[in-house]
Amino acid sequence: MTEPVAVPFWLLLLILAFAAITFASHFLFPSVRWFFRKRAEKALARLNKRLDRPIEFFKLARRQDMIVRLSYDPRVLEAVADHASETGVPGSVAFEQARRYAREIVPGFSATLYFGVAIRLARWLSRLAYRVRIGKVDAALAHIDPKATVIFVMNHRSNMDYVLITWLVANRSAISYAVGEWARIWPLSALIRSMGAYFIRRGSRNTLYRRVLARYVQMATAQGTTQAIFPEGGLSLDGRVGAAKMGLLSYIVSAYEPGGRDVVFVPVGLAYDRVLEDRILTEAANAGTRRFRGKPLAIIVFLLRNLWRKFRGRFKGFGTTAAGFGPPVSLRAFLAESPDAPTEDLGAYLMAEITKVVPVLPVPLVAAALLKKPADRAALASAVSALQARLSAQGAVQKLPPQGLEAVLDEGLTPLINRNLINTNLQITPGSAALIDFYAAPVLQRLEVAP
Repeated sequence: MTEPVAVPFWLLLLILAFAAITFASHFLFPSVRWFFRKRAEKALARLNKRLDRPIEFFKLARRQDMIVRLSYDPRVLEAVADHASETGVPGSVAFEQARRYAREIVPGFSATLYFGVAIRLARWLSRLAYRVRIGKVDAALAHIDPKATVIFVMNHRSNMDYVLITWLVANRSAISYAVGEWARIWPLSALIRSMGAYFIRRGSRNTLYRRVLARYVQMATAQGTTQAIFPEGGLSLDGRVGAAKMGLLSYIVSAYEPGGRDVVFVPVGLAYDRVLEDRILTEAANAGTRRFRGKPLAIIVFLLRNLWRKFRGRFKGFGTTAAGFGPPVSLRAFLAESPDAPTEDLGAYLMAEITKVVPVLPVPLVAAALLKKPADRAALASAVSALQARLSAQGAVQKLPPQGLEAVLDEGLTPLINRNLINTNLQITPGSAALIDFYAAPVLQRLEVAP
């Protein structure tokens, strides 16, 4: 028992390594994890004190635990059984497919990354590219039931929407976004998932996938997770606020229990003097397809050129961007007034409310006036004044320069002339009509809405 045993040196190193790993995993790692967990809990408690809506436990749960919870949810298991019966595949295969969907959907929220990195980066990017303005904040937002689940519903103008809203509501709560397949590109996917976003396959016809996604959305809503969705289901190709698609809304409404937690929708209208993807969107609209043909090299060149201009002090930004927050819509109250109303009615009402709070900015206002084909600057000024009067009568939110009409004309015309969309004679240049229509569309749509 006490006699020495000769072993090769490499085997001795292997034994020592396994011993060190065992010691660390049983004694060291738990203590380290406990230490950092306590620090994280204290930091989170301080963070929740300054947020209007504290971060929910559902969002803080470990991602792997949430995947297991979603995979073994009774409704998901029922969907697995139905899928196996309909397709003839073994139940184990159907379950693995559902679990794969769960891994794809479930985010892995990091409060440190969200509030320590994402918020600061969103603020920096927003201010770098635009003059950021708040168009309108409805007073009723301050009186939302603190126990209600808040869901921001927004028009989708640009991929900058995610960046802008993340920063603007940073003092209220952490938002869980529903993001499309464009965000699944590595390493962007890991960053977005850690910020609490969940991926959705837009247009998927797979019933099992849809039922797994529906159950995740319902679980998150029931637990009070603050969310942000784009009911249009994609970027606007014509500049207008489109009709709502019923996917996510139907999931939320179908699982709503009148005696449970209320769901409050907050309409958000977003507007830009310059939509960075405008040419890609108008080309897609002209082609009649939603397959965007963005060129990575062109995008990189565009970013580097403007960063170089910023470094040299020649980049003045892309104009103004603004967000308007409309009156909250309680799902409980909506269903109480119209218990038999289909989800389509709720979607139409929310999109109308979003349209009302989309702010009017200089470039869209001037673009709308240019459609009148003014002969000179004086005629353009008259057309802009007439539009302003009609918009004011409609109760539209106008975020225009306070210096007056001449400043509005300058801020609206200069970007269009610099981009060669119009010439100095105020005529639309060949090939630019679609872009002028794109920017004029939200103003013209606002004039169609009843005050």
